[in-house]
Amino acid sequence: MTFRSGNPAVDRYIVEDYESVRGMSSRFAATICAHVIRRQSSLGIEGHFAEIGTFEGRFFIAMALGLARGEKALGIDTFDWPDAGLIDRFHAHCARLGLPEDGTVTIKSAARDLTDGDIRGALGGPVRFWHIDGDHTPDSLTADLDLAVQSLHAKGVLCLDDMLHPGYPLLVAALQAWLARHPEMHVLAVIDREDIVAAAKVMICREDAVDLYGQDLVDAFPAHHWKLGSDWGDYFAVVLTPQPRLAEV
Repeated sequence: MTFRSGNPAVDRYIVEDYESVRGMSSRFAATICAHVIRRQSSLGIEGHFAEIGTFEGRFFIAMALGLARGEKALGIDTFDWPDAGLIDRFHAHCARLGLPEDGTVTIKSAARDLTDGDIRGALGGPVRFWHIDGDHTPDSLTADLDLAVQSLHAKGVLCLDDMLHPGYPLLVAALQAWLARHPEMHVLAVIDREDIVAAAKVMICREDAVDLYGQDLVDAFPAHHWKLGSDWGDYFAVVLTPQPRLAEV
């Protein structure tokens, strides 16, 4: 890794222990998302982290390590795949890698069975960074977005996993339909894939919060900025990719 989030605890975990936790989110994406959490802290944006589809906790731990004292990390998962021991492995990883027990909250449930009241009751306040990595179907993504946006901090970020993945091409169509119903929300950035497993993520936020993050991402990761940007019709979003290049014509 030649780039950093800027949070020493997070960067140490990503370099030394990330691969010790089974999962599919990339180091590249985790570093960028952890930088966003650090950026929020520097701006005085307070709140919690929440994730749908926590699995063994690879990405969860990276984000939780970046939170401020008193903020909580919420992991939502059915914790029944690939076996019933998943939740025990998740808790063991969290303990081994230094997450405070009183700052880690777990809900063993399908996200579709939860309400905004469940989220707020578990955390006691707004979520400043959501990560959605649930069932990879349009209906599930739509339901997850509908749930997450209710507790999202006014200046918070929603991060969606496996967008633009060739195995799940309808997810981006579901996102576009959801954005059409929520014109106050804009795509902030596309974090490109490392490979077919460590797939792309899309970050979205309220339109009036885009300027808090967009140029900062470009300034923080200039070597990974694809300058043409991501075309969403009425506006362009930042693109960060491991190896940015343009075709020679």
